[in-house]
Parts: sequence; structure tokens; C-alpha cells
Amino acid sequence: MDKNTQSEAEIEPQQPSVNRGAAISLKTLMAFVGIALLSLGTTFLREGRVGLDPFTAMNTGIAAKIGLGLGNTQLISNLVIFMIVLLLDRKKIGIGTIMNMILVGYEIQWFTTLYNQILPNSLNFLTISADLIIGLLLFTLGSSMYMGASLGVAPYDAIAPILSTRVHLKYRVARIGQDILFMIAGFFIGGPVGIATIIVAFFTGPLITYWNSHVSEKLLLRINNFSAQPSLKNAGTQIASFGRGGYRTVVKAYQMTEQIQRHKSAYTDSQLVEQLNESQQQLKEAGQIYENAQRQYKILVQEAKKRGKVVKGNLPGNRAE
Repeated sequence: MDKNTQSEAEIEPQQPSVNRGAAISLKTLMAFVGIALLSLGTTFLREGRVGLDPFTAMNTGIAAKIGLGLGNTQLISNLVIFMIVLLLDRKKIGIGTIMNMILVGYEIQWFTTLYNQILPNSLNFLTISADLIIGLLLFTLGSSMYMGASLGVAPYDAIAPILSTRVHLKYRVARIGQDILFMIAGFFIGGPVGIATIIVAFFTGPLITYWNSHVSEKLLLRINNFSAQPSLKNAGTQIASFGRGGYRTVVKAYQMTEQIQRHKSAYTDSQLVEQLNESQQQLKEAGQIYENAQRQYKILVQEAKKRGKVVKGNLPGNRAE
């Protein structure tokens, strides 16, 4: 075995192959749920009158001006951008692109009708604050899930990467410039630009990162585990495991608050055992996530070799020979 072969063997231990059809189907479902949550979050922001993301704010203003529904207006705007993306970088397009492009505007309309039927329409400090907080949480969770599925990005989200490549700008500069331009357009056309517009455009990164590590990455891990051995029994196992993980996340939030108030040396014997068991479970989950990362790394290495790229260095934790 030569060094390259041995290095690759170290990078990727023997693992069961993934059923691609099952993986794509489940990731599509994940993206669909993410888009629905994103749209529901946008509805809360809309009804709280705290502003929308720059693109939806602009489309809402246009819809009001021309007397067209938000769903139709957003679809038309997306189609225009979609054609540009198709010409410049069609690799950005996937099933997630089509779903986001078609569904978001119409789902916001539907959720708005539902919101007004169920919740009171009176605006006060309490309802505005609740709409802002719930809206941002749902919007960022949905964004994390839809992007985490890696099935293509929304046409609007493809603009900055394309500009970055074509005009040789840093991605951050391109994205900030894009959001500012759409925000200004939304403001002058009468769209709902507000505090949430600024937050969504520039400050949701930490929340999306939180959802990535606590929800989306774990969900992807369960999808890959199930796709390796698709069966009803394995489906139940992965759903139960993900549910336990969600429960532990909620419990952990409370425990972190409690730990601030209590020094670790004050643990009773039973509490110490409980902490040890929890740490063991976290190590086990971390190991599964690492194995998944190894699998993705090998795929990227193979793709780089196909393109004639030299891969420098080794995956952390693997010893170079």
C-alpha cells in the first residue's frame, strides 16, 4: 500500500454505503420543513410590523404598489434572478432552489391568513416583542435547515457568491452590499423595512450557527445513518435518537443556568454520575458527527483529485506517513 492509499484509508474507515435515493428524499423533506419554518417566522415578523428580510420587504412593497399578491410577486422576482443564476452559475441551483423560489411567498400568504384567524390582531409592546422573538427564532431555524440540506440555494442567496467570483469581491462585502441595496429599494417602494430587516440582514449569523450545531447537523447525521440502512426499525431508532437530542438541548439550557448558580464541587454523588453519563453521550454523538465529517472529507478529496487539485495536509486526527 503506497502512502497516498494509506493516507486515504486513514481518512475514511470502512463504512456502509449510503442509499442516495433515501438520502435525497429525506434531505428534500428537511429543506421543505425548513422553508415552511422560515415562512412562518417571516409571517410573525410581518404581523408584528417589525420589518422583513430585505428581499421580501422589497417584494411586499412591489405587491402593494401593483395590486398583486406577495406569492405571485415574489415568484416573479425569483424567476428573474433565477434566469440570471442559470446563465452565470447553474451549480448553485438544486431542488432546494426551486422549492424556496416557489413556496416562500405563497406560504407567507397562507400563514398570514392563519395567524389572523388564530391570534389577536391588536398591536402592543408585548405582542410586538413576541412576534419579533418568535419570528427571528423560526426564521433562523428554517434557514439553517433549508441551507443545511445542501440542495441548492434560493436565487437571492446566489447573488452574492456569484458577484464575489465574477467581480473578485470578498463574499462578505458582496452580501452586505446586496442586502443594503435591496433594503433601500424596499424602503423607497414602501416595503416593511424595520428593525427586523437590519437584524435579519446583518446579525442572524450566531443564531443560524446555533441551530446548525444543535439541530441541522444532528438531523443530517440521522438522515445519513438511516440512509445507510433504510428500514422501519432504523427510522424509529433515528427519530427517537433525534428526539432525545432535542430534549437534551432544552434540558441543557436549564442546566447551564443552574450551573452558573452552583459550583461544580458542590455536586452530590448522584449528580456527578449524571454529569458523567451526559458527557459520555456527548462524546458518542461527537464521534458520530466526526465520522460523518470524515465521509464528507473523502468525497471532497476525491472531487478535488478529479479536478486535478493538490490536496495538502491530512484530516485532523489522522497521522501522515
